[in-house]
Amino acid sequence: MRRLLAIVFLILLAVPAFAVQPDEVLDNPALESRARALSAELRCMVCQNQSIDDSDASLARDLRVLVRERLVAGDSDEQVLDYLVSRYGEFVLLKPRLSIRNLVLWATPVALLILAGLAFIAWQRSRPANSKVAVLSKDEEERIAALLDRKD
Repeated sequence: MRRLLAIVFLILLAVPAFAVQPDEVLDNPALESRARALSAELRCMVCQNQSIDDSDASLARDLRVLVRERLVAGDSDEQVLDYLVSRYGEFVLLKPRLSIRNLVLWATPVALLILAGLAFIAWQRSRPANSKVAVLSKDEEERIAALLDRKD
């Protein structure tokens, strides 16, 4: 029985704890659910690979409060994200938006691989072919045959 209780306790310790403090929670459940959804999309600038909803950092708390303030002020979700991106840059988003800059960033390695492949193909075609065998003249064939006959 003690083992089972210890196992249950350890499993409960492994459950992720959300960093949202009770004093941050909005009274309006609709606004709170929007705030949670937005917080899950925003990167903690301290932790970097964690959302502000999961982070205990003070900057993450400030961002959570800011998101809630903007929602209470009547901003739409998109306006809140635009405001945060204007202040902190595109890096604040866990999933960056599709833009020309991001497209160039993702397409450059692919374009370089394609160019390298085309350069390799062009290089292969411009090389002299090693598979061409020179045809021997009758005189050369007779000399080779004579040399081979001597060794026997």
